[in-house]
Amino acid sequence: MGKTLLLSLLFCIFTGILSQDSNDVTVIISGSSLLGETKDDYVCATIDWWPPEKCNYNQCPWGQASALNLDLENPLLAKAIAAFGSLRIRLGGSLQDQVVYETSNLESQCTGFTKSSSWLFGFSQGCLSMERWDALNDLFLKTGAVVTFGLNALRGRHLVRKGKYSGAWNGTNARDFIKYTIEKDYPIDSWEFGNELSGSGVGASVAAYQYGKDIITLRTMLSELYENCKIKPLLVAPGGFYEQRWYAQLLQVSGVSAMDAVTHHIYNLGGGNDPHVASRILDPYYLDRISDTFRDLELTIQRHGQWTRAWVGEAGGAYNSGSPLISNSFLNSFWYLDQLGLAAKYKTAVYCRQSLIGGNYGLLDTETFIPNPDYYSALLWHQLMGSGVLSLDISGSPYLRAYAHCSKNKEGVTVLLLNLNRSTAFTVTVQNDINADIGEGFGIERDAFFLHGLKRTVLWIGSKASDGSEMREEYHLTAKDNYELSRIMLLNGAPLELIEGEIPTLNPVLVPVNSPIYVAPLSIVFVVFPNFEAKACNR
Repeated sequence: MGKTLLLSLLFCIFTGILSQDSNDVTVIISGSSLLGETKDDYVCATIDWWPPEKCNYNQCPWGQASALNLDLENPLLAKAIAAFGSLRIRLGGSLQDQVVYETSNLESQCTGFTKSSSWLFGFSQGCLSMERWDALNDLFLKTGAVVTFGLNALRGRHLVRKGKYSGAWNGTNARDFIKYTIEKDYPIDSWEFGNELSGSGVGASVAAYQYGKDIITLRTMLSELYENCKIKPLLVAPGGFYEQRWYAQLLQVSGVSAMDAVTHHIYNLGGGNDPHVASRILDPYYLDRISDTFRDLELTIQRHGQWTRAWVGEAGGAYNSGSPLISNSFLNSFWYLDQLGLAAKYKTAVYCRQSLIGGNYGLLDTETFIPNPDYYSALLWHQLMGSGVLSLDISGSPYLRAYAHCSKNKEGVTVLLLNLNRSTAFTVTVQNDINADIGEGFGIERDAFFLHGLKRTVLWIGSKASDGSEMREEYHLTAKDNYELSRIMLLNGAPLELIEGEIPTLNPVLVPVNSPIYVAPLSIVFVVFPNFEAKACNR
């Protein structure tokens, strides 16, 4: 790495500023207290149930990506999961409430989904065999995955009118399935109850009062089954789209400590065939709209369920399998990383991406299992952004988005910068609110750069002075050939591609702390500041 790489990076910064418009931006970070805290396995990805026949917009992008048919022996799948060390995987999706489990009480044959117009979403009931469940858990145990399993919450109910289901949940099949899981010593982190049955529902809905009663039933069941187990799983629900009245009533009816987390789904970019998906990803005002949902759910939890935490149980950006040319491209990482940052600010503990594999929004390509750009964005977040969420103020253009967390497994603070502008670069100064009033910080002003080159203009962030030897880590993400819909992402100018079948190591460039932070047009930068004086990160 050394002097040659450093000089090369600084040359690129200098020539970049000469050739592009550049704006100065100041980011002031408050390290005295935490804005929120995520779980260590905040980054999560889903494995869905969709069969190959699932099609949208005259294309069928699911292939063999279902929990029932995914090639679990594919070495790249295991390597992609294991690279995280502790990737949370949620098994769930639209057909979740039509899945039965091959246990002794199952009265029907254990078969897969088939097309049927008389069932929800055009597919019949499907079955998870215990042989398949064993194989899935073999993969999870081998790779260190943290598992959230979505249970069928429609079983036993009856249709009373279009889309509306009534009656109590029949948990007999689920009980035997959970009992089998315990006997096999499979470490399920959490059981999720139902998928998109909340409020008006998607295809089907259940009244909040009945749902709350059924959650009490499930909580009692889990308490009995796990009575002699050292580790107790979480109960999370309802895995639907947030509607304030329904969610509030659910919390009131289920009562104190019945649910450990409240899960909701987000698809805020429109349908997969919506022509505005790309423009929405780069529109800061559009991206901010989802803040209302995060904020409202946070308030609902404060008022009615302070014992719970908010989770995003599923989010894919564009619904109906994602956008064919966008959801698997570099461009989508602006939406994805912004969502991770925004959700964390509103005390979201877990964020599950739809999907790990399958559809157009998979972190991995459905056919080749090769990582898409968002895979590397997720991996960098997981490796760099710790659980402590810090507040910040940012001056300048709204097209530069910024988020700050305590660094992962090390001292200091990590900042994520997203430049949504296609033509304007930003020169960023990062300051600690301890010394913001005297103007100390990182980065240099544009005028100073032109007049004085790369000479030192500041010392260290916080109240501690520096001897000039401190270095920071930078991870610059850009699109190959500057093509925003590229399937190949560059890290510090080098393509992120498999190396002899292995996931590449994500190495930073080391930069003196007093050098400028240059954020190129349409680029993403993670910056790791060592020894940042943030008391909240040293608890």
